[in-house]
Amino acid sequence: MAEAPALGLLAQFPSPERLVAAARAAKAEGLLGIDAFTPFPVDELNEVLGIEDHRIGWTGVIGGTFGLVGAYALQIGTNGNYPIWIGGRPLVAPQAFALIGFELLVLCAVGFMVAAFFVFNRLPRYHQPLFWVKRFERATRDGFFLYLPTPDEEALRQRRAWLEAREPLSIDAVPR
Repeated sequence: MAEAPALGLLAQFPSPERLVAAARAAKAEGLLGIDAFTPFPVDELNEVLGIEDHRIGWTGVIGGTFGLVGAYALQIGTNGNYPIWIGGRPLVAPQAFALIGFELLVLCAVGFMVAAFFVFNRLPRYHQPLFWVKRFERATRDGFFLYLPTPDEEALRQRRAWLEAREPLSIDAVPR
C-alpha cells in the first residue's frame, strides 16, 4: 500500500448546517477518524462525531479521593508518631482532620484535572499539520471545517470525490 502524499483532506463549509450534514454523511458512509473545527460550539456535531468524553471528571474524582485519603493518612500517621494528649481528644479524630482533608481533596482534584487536560489534549503540541493549511486560520473566526484522514493515495482520491459531491467552499490536502 503506497503512503498517501497527504495526511488527509480539509474541507471548508459555508455554514454549520452544511458541516453537520457532511459529518452525518461521512459517519453514515463509515469513514473513521473524522473531525470538525468550528469557531463556536455546534451541539449537533458532538452527537454526530460521537464525542462523549467524561475522562476529565473521573480524573477529578480519582485526584480528590487521592487527596482525601492522603490527608487523613498524613494526619493519622503524624498523630500516631507524635502523640499529644490534650483535653481528652482521641489520637484519631476524623472531625479535626476534615478541614485539611477537604483542602487537599480540592487541591489534588484540580491538580489532577489540569494535568489530565494537558495529557488528553496532547499539549504542549508544537506541531499540528492542520496549521500548514492557510485557510485553517479561519476556523477561529468564521470557518466550518471537516477533516477526513487518508491512509493511502486511493483513499485520498475517493474522499476528495466524496467531498466534492458535498460542494464545500474549498478542499485542501493536509501535508505530512
